[in-house]
Amino acid sequence: MKIVGVGAGPDLLTQEAISAIENATVIFGSRRAIELAKEHTKCEVHEITDYSLNSLPQNAVVLATGDPMLSGLGKFAKKGDGIIPGISSLQLACSRLRLDVESLSVITAHSRDIEQVKNRLIMELRNGKNIFLLPDSSFGVHEIAGLLKSRSIFRKLSICERLAYPDERISTGTTEEPPAAESNLYCIVITNA
Repeated sequence: MKIVGVGAGPDLLTQEAISAIENATVIFGSRRAIELAKEHTKCEVHEITDYSLNSLPQNAVVLATGDPMLSGLGKFAKKGDGIIPGISSLQLACSRLRLDVESLSVITAHSRDIEQVKNRLIMELRNGKNIFLLPDSSFGVHEIAGLLKSRSIFRKLSICERLAYPDERISTGTTEEPPAAESNLYCIVITNA
């Protein structure tokens, strides 16, 4: 099985990903991942919503949005499975905001224990790190701003929405006046004010 990153938005497929998709005999992926790769698909394609990859055939190419190793399907890979990286929202956000990736701690709140996420977020900020955060529907920018204010931590908050799409939007505010997300496809970058 190959898990192939198709990028965070349109036109971000690497040559290696294109080759794997064009040579696939069967492809599985989310609706969004399939849409991002459709120009290169030449075989049977199946939309999946259950990501237990164990039931998929060994010759499958599984499409992952962004990069499979950033809160993605790569964590489900078995020994012997191939993983082809993709251009992630982390890379795009850093490019758009002109941040060095090394300055960031990466945190995923999506489908995680939110109390653990909060504790790690506070710890990393107190250690002087900037944060790249993939939010959860229950822990977005307003919840983060409220948490930081309650701990007297004041930072700049940037929302990077629909990166690489024609309606890409980046909005920056502060802990006191956080930006508002206009879609559910966004990441948050927290930096020193």
